[in-house]
Amino acid sequence: MRVLYDRVAAIDVHKDMVKVAVRVPGKKRGTRTTDVLEYRTFYGVLQAMARELRGRGVTHVVMEASGIYTEPVYYALTELDFTEVLVVNPAHVKALKGHKTDAKDAVRLLDLYECGAVMRGSYIPSPDLKEVRDLVRYRVKTVQARTSEIQRLQKTLESAGIKLDSVVSDITGDSSTAMIKALIDGERRGQVLADLALGRMRTAGKLADLSMALEGRFTGHHALMCRLHLDQIKMFDNAVGGLDAKISPLVARYAAEADLLKTIPGFGDVVTAGWLGAIGPAPHQHFGTAERLASWVTLCPGNYISARKSRSGRTGDGGSYIKPLLVQAAWAAIRVPGRLQARFHRLVRKFGGPKNKGAKKRAIIAIAHTLLKIACAVLKAGRPYCEPGADFYTRRESAQARQDYLLRQLQKLNPGCVITITPAEAA
Repeated sequence: MRVLYDRVAAIDVHKDMVKVAVRVPGKKRGTRTTDVLEYRTFYGVLQAMARELRGRGVTHVVMEASGIYTEPVYYALTELDFTEVLVVNPAHVKALKGHKTDAKDAVRLLDLYECGAVMRGSYIPSPDLKEVRDLVRYRVKTVQARTSEIQRLQKTLESAGIKLDSVVSDITGDSSTAMIKALIDGERRGQVLADLALGRMRTAGKLADLSMALEGRFTGHHALMCRLHLDQIKMFDNAVGGLDAKISPLVARYAAEADLLKTIPGFGDVVTAGWLGAIGPAPHQHFGTAERLASWVTLCPGNYISARKSRSGRTGDGGSYIKPLLVQAAWAAIRVPGRLQARFHRLVRKFGGPKNKGAKKRAIIAIAHTLLKIACAVLKAGRPYCEPGADFYTRRESAQARQDYLLRQLQKLNPGCVITITPAEAA
């Protein structure tokens, strides 16, 4: 195979050491020599490794993605003027089972890279965007921890026979928190506790249900556990607020792109920050097309066809942070009358109807995919999202297609019936 890069290096990354295969032209014409080196992963050692590679004239470096262990190696290399530093998905360059060592992995990566094998580099955000990504990811984990603490609080109340969550939708709301604190302070009368309700919870029927739900076997132990849970929930609330305050000025560096994203239904501050941290302000520059980005986020059906039989079309497991945010945005977007809401209802009918829970789940993934494509188009064009209206899909249909659809609906309502359409002039 033709060699495209004369002086290349490939790195097999581990926690405590890296294997580096270096290939440069040999002393004789037409020959090449390969050296396999080993370095420890202290940052100063990695900087010395980068200087050694540059001293040997290496211009192109490739390495497998190894999670967080890849980052210090990558940033040590980018401090110098290499022509290209590429991080690739290890699944794309996987070695044969039984023929795998650290040195062989590095040499195999070198063999593929020097000849220009098709290896698409992973998306590496700039340092300022990585700050946004790290904070958003930590915020997601904090919110998840808060949710787990709320569930523990709910289980403690259930253990005490307090059925508060059977009457209210949020046991951490103002009314519910006041009732739980009163229970902790020793109040056990259901009517007195129910009288702490605020706003719409003060209807006659609601107060009666609350009075019964708040009578149970609430002991001192339950009071202790509830106090611990409430303190933890308050701590997580403060942590989320603090993270939001840290994220906002970082997102403000990309104010123009953030404002464009917020014109899309479902895109609020959190989803916008998550997008900028995970995908960046210009996805078309790295991913090329929205379809490739959807594949990277795993918001599109997978392909598994063998012997002309489709085995599975489920989405993959990637995008563990940005995909849930886009799904969250999709649930918010379908509440707004417009194209996305109309598309959701059409897809639910297509996948089995509103009574089918699986149909709604499949439809919401499709809406998240649509939001991703819209966000890509908005950022690439540099123009805000323009809502086409709830009749967007109806306008695209021909009159004949619309008529056929309505006839099918009538036949479903009246099985076996014969429907005749008489033109107005004939009537």
